[in-house]
Amino acid sequence: MKGGFDLRALLAERGGERYELHAKYLNHQLPRMLHTIGFDKVYERAEGAHFWDADGVDHLDMLAGFGVMGLGRHHPVVRKALHDVLDAQLADLTRFDCQPLPGLLAERLLAHSPHLDRVFFGNSGTEAVETALKFARYATGRPRVLYCSHAFHGLTTGSLSVNGEKGFRDGFAPLLPDTAIELGDLDALERELRRGDVAAFVVEPIQGKGVHESPPGFLRAAQELLHRHGALLIADEVQTGLGRTGDFYAYQHEEGVEPDLVCVAKALSGGYVPVGATLGKDWIFKKVYSSMDRVLVHSASFGANAQAMTAGLAVLSVMENEGTVAHARRIGDLLSGRLKELVPRYELLHEIRGRGLMIGIEFGRPSSLGLRGRWTMLQAARKGLFAQMVVVPLLQRHRILTQVSGDHLEVIKLIPPLIIDEADVDRFVTAFTAVMDEAHGGGGLMWDFGRTLVKQAVAQR
Repeated sequence: MKGGFDLRALLAERGGERYELHAKYLNHQLPRMLHTIGFDKVYERAEGAHFWDADGVDHLDMLAGFGVMGLGRHHPVVRKALHDVLDAQLADLTRFDCQPLPGLLAERLLAHSPHLDRVFFGNSGTEAVETALKFARYATGRPRVLYCSHAFHGLTTGSLSVNGEKGFRDGFAPLLPDTAIELGDLDALERELRRGDVAAFVVEPIQGKGVHESPPGFLRAAQELLHRHGALLIADEVQTGLGRTGDFYAYQHEEGVEPDLVCVAKALSGGYVPVGATLGKDWIFKKVYSSMDRVLVHSASFGANAQAMTAGLAVLSVMENEGTVAHARRIGDLLSGRLKELVPRYELLHEIRGRGLMIGIEFGRPSSLGLRGRWTMLQAARKGLFAQMVVVPLLQRHRILTQVSGDHLEVIKLIPPLIIDEADVDRFVTAFTAVMDEAHGGGGLMWDFGRTLVKQAVAQR
């Protein structure tokens, strides 16, 4: 074809420039950061829970693109479905018709959410949260939204307003009139609700930052308080939803919890096409879209496109046919159980927590004098350096990709593809044990790297 485009040829010719291109044209700090921690690798191919570098060396993925790759990379069912929808040459995004795929995906999603009635499709998790915030404020006629300290709900201006991490918010004020409470603090929630201006409370059933689970009974009690005061409960399931925690939604771990609005994204994409969804009760949608004049009062140009809807339908089909949720629960219990057995063995290992395949590994101050001195050195330079010291050898020497669960936290978050198996669990535990043995040995490359991190942290002050 005249003037054709050859992707393979372009990658063959220019793929080696990837880090230079990012440094020159995109976020210049990303390649700098990757080089600093030794993550500046070249990955050539991926399948399932594994990918291979330029030398053909296998790596185990325990990060899943921050939860996007729920079914792993290039699942054959999702891949075939996307080929099929492209080959179908549908009349997509005409804006003035009703295509079948959005309705079919909404129907499939709502089958897992029987107390909810309608769906809005956007393009990402942050858009799903933005939609929930807008719908809640309009439906209640109130301006304020409550959120939890340390929460992460996205980085667009609305979702940033309910982001509990100061580092993300700095320099972007003014934001929406929202208020933070501590996860589990019912007294603070009721105190804010008494002011009468609260539209909703948005909460992650398990916080991604630090992997902190809501206390038993908190979500149900919060829901009752909110409804008593005419406010709504928004469950942010962008990372925890679609089987991540061993149930389809994380809020389902607590009996009787039925959020008014639920946000999903990430794994619904199959790792291919960005998609986000906000599920809600019928009366909320009917209030927002109250007349034909308001038919486009909230919309998204690429929302409900055929490729995204197809990816979502294929993902749900795979999950239902292959028992993905039950598998995530079983393998998650196995992995967390194996890790918990290590806690008494290592004084630097403080706690293993989480549900399903969302697991937090927290490190803490050791008791022995020698290790305590090294730990104190790291903490004085920058909190979170020890966790990074563990992440780096896991990748460089054991070919396992993990990452810390947030800035200034001594916590590694494991959110692997939901399809990992017993062999992957054994590989991770074996590697993690070796790294912890080295750390408690008090010498070697690991602590040398720690001293390097300390120098870099001090230099950046």
